[in-house]
Amino acid sequence: MSLALAVDFGGTKVEAALVDDAGVVLPGSRFRSPTGPTASSEALAAAVDEVVTAALAARPDGVELLGAGIGSAGPINVAAGRISPLNVAAWREYPLLDQVRSHLPGLPAVLRMDGLCITLAEHWVGAAQGESNVMGMIVSTGVGGGLILNGLTVPGPTGNAGHIGHVEVGGFDVRCKCGGIGCVEAVASGPRTVEWAQQQGFAGTTGEDIATAYAAGDPIAIAAVRRAGRAIGQAIGSTTAVDDLDVVAIGGGFSHVTPDLFTIIRETIQERAAFPFVAKVRVVPSGLSGDGPLIGAAALIHQPELLG
Repeated sequence: MSLALAVDFGGTKVEAALVDDAGVVLPGSRFRSPTGPTASSEALAAAVDEVVTAALAARPDGVELLGAGIGSAGPINVAAGRISPLNVAAWREYPLLDQVRSHLPGLPAVLRMDGLCITLAEHWVGAAQGESNVMGMIVSTGVGGGLILNGLTVPGPTGNAGHIGHVEVGGFDVRCKCGGIGCVEAVASGPRTVEWAQQQGFAGTTGEDIATAYAAGDPIAIAAVRRAGRAIGQAIGSTTAVDDLDVVAIGGGFSHVTPDLFTIIRETIQERAAFPFVAKVRVVPSGLSGDGPLIGAAALIHQPELLG
């Protein structure tokens, strides 16, 4: 057995763990610390150091550590090893790669967008095993994605290829933090879905509240989920028209709001039935638990042959 340190940095938390060469998170090695839009740069850096140090301390004696894989919310700058997560205002062009690398002198460290890491995880041990043309998606605090085409990852020159959360979808007149109008993240992320529901009179405050109300037949919650599913379906249809995808695997907290979300997404895509190469795409829930982002980060080290 060999291990990779996996780090996942996002808009609400940073996690680190050790992941073996079969894509399994080593028990007792997973640690989490909050991040968030109001955290200072110093607090964020301390959170990263805390979880990385704790994860590394969990390595069993005599087990080889190969390096560190890092997934981060975007946008990122792969060439410089820096990140500027849209929902974490304190970090703009922050040198996360160097910070993590300082904990592993002499070992490789690789940074990619979290959506690409999710895609690698689904391709390796999740819902897209055996597929060559895959998009992984995260629908959570934000909406992210990544691409594997012809069996290789497609990061793009800056590392941000596949950032489906900032594809604009028709019929939604809402401003996104990136500056776009109608970006799928501004419509269908968990927080923005809750915000829209509240504007319609919904009393809840979280995605979990939407899920509970949906199950109870609340009309506002039902409308909110349908709105989110339609936006996601439009974005997937457009991306498939460009990239000829076979499978899209979706994870993230808000993707679990109800199984009906996937039905709505699929129905929206089927409106393009005149284009069979678009309508053919299979949209499936993630085949992984919440370990997916960490497994995908570890794949940056365990499966370097897939990195385009």
